[in-house]
Amino acid sequence: MLTRSSQAIPQITNDFNSLPDVGWYGSAYLLTCSSFQLLFGKFYTFWAVKTVLLSSVLLFEVGSIVCGAAPSSVAFIVGRAISGMGAAGVFSGTIACIVHAVPLKNRPRLQGLFGAIFGVASVVGPLIGGVFTSKVTWRWCFYINAPIGGVAMVIIALCLEVPDQDTTKVALTKKLSQLDVIGNTFLMPGVVCLLLALQWGGQIYAWNSGRVIALLAIASVFLVAFVVVQILLPKTATVPPHIAKQRSIIAGFLATIFLGSSQYIFVYFLPIWFQAINGASAVDSGIRLLPLMMAMVLASISGGIIVQKTGHYTPTAIVGSSIMSIGAGLLITLQVDTENGKWIGYQILYGFGMGLCSQGPNIAAQTVLPTEDVSIGIALMFFATLLGAAVFVSVGQNVLDNQLVHRLSGLPGFEPSLITEGGATSFLNSLPASLRQASLIDYNEALRNVFQIGLIMSCLATLSFAMLEWKSVKKAEADKGAQSNFVVAE
Repeated sequence: MLTRSSQAIPQITNDFNSLPDVGWYGSAYLLTCSSFQLLFGKFYTFWAVKTVLLSSVLLFEVGSIVCGAAPSSVAFIVGRAISGMGAAGVFSGTIACIVHAVPLKNRPRLQGLFGAIFGVASVVGPLIGGVFTSKVTWRWCFYINAPIGGVAMVIIALCLEVPDQDTTKVALTKKLSQLDVIGNTFLMPGVVCLLLALQWGGQIYAWNSGRVIALLAIASVFLVAFVVVQILLPKTATVPPHIAKQRSIIAGFLATIFLGSSQYIFVYFLPIWFQAINGASAVDSGIRLLPLMMAMVLASISGGIIVQKTGHYTPTAIVGSSIMSIGAGLLITLQVDTENGKWIGYQILYGFGMGLCSQGPNIAAQTVLPTEDVSIGIALMFFATLLGAAVFVSVGQNVLDNQLVHRLSGLPGFEPSLITEGGATSFLNSLPASLRQASLIDYNEALRNVFQIGLIMSCLATLSFAMLEWKSVKKAEADKGAQSNFVVAE
């Protein structure tokens, strides 16, 4: 829903006269989705998977309906926050269903398909959002979730069979005592403060402003306190130390942060390159991103099949992230006059590599962790994706703004407010025709600096993937089965 709603935001601000609130339309969703991600890992450990997943879908639907029916900007923001909470549970729940219902050796292909569906949704979402906004009303970007979610809930309720785990059969008081109230009291405000600082810093307030510094300081204190609580109270920890210290979990967490950072840098800023440098429309820039997304879809499915056949996920992850890094390196060579064939080919290379390695961390968590800990491991990986995206899209935006101000400050009549208060391309139209070619070159160089961040993140992802243990999903499943039989025999 995040990609579909992005096309509707300009019209929403027009209807509500709420341009100052525009940052909250995406942030409210991201804040709650990130903050509740790890908590849902606990929910899926101690409650029935089907129950938690149905509740998450329902919560997401309620948020969507609130957004669609919102009479004001504040109500819309509340709806976005509710949807984010539900989405946190849906992300982890989808993988939890696969974990509990499908043997480990058969999961890679299914997870590859899951990644492919996510890629298709990322492409189709903005196009659907643009059609609804221009042809009907932006409210249908959110209302449409109601019938889709309703069908999904019926299918889940009637068709999904997930066996209850031993941890779901304990008393309610015991379950509640395991929710790490103290840890989450520090984690959620810490994540919120961190993301708010990143959303506001350099955009709404200066990085050295009291508000941003205070938010970063509070976030640091709260997140350090969360880590301390996890160490001192391991029995109820949201992320127990025995999970956090596992080599493949550390490597997968880092790889997912870097992978998410690189992916969102290019998916977010390539459309800006198409619009600002090539003069494409918003919808056309989304279409021009199809080579990347379609390559990712194909590679995600192919990667799942390869892992399922060979049993090993580490080689595929390393090869995929290496190809992704090569594609990222080529994308930073884009110029004002780059031919269509080149930016199409570069995207295909980048997207194919990204698709090959994208499911590696999730498969690693399922392979190295006991079944009862997998939900927490999966939630940790989704949290890393959201964290990387939130941090580095903000970093990329600040780099772009600072580079543009630095490079264009010598132009006659140029004011920094044209960058900070204008749109991604609108300030170009305010420049005299004689200066536009030079400004396009400067804009291109500024975007190349942003793309360099994506390249660095891709290379760091490759190094992180190299730290993964070389384990086989086939052997791991056999070992877990033997261990279970031993416990039963005792």
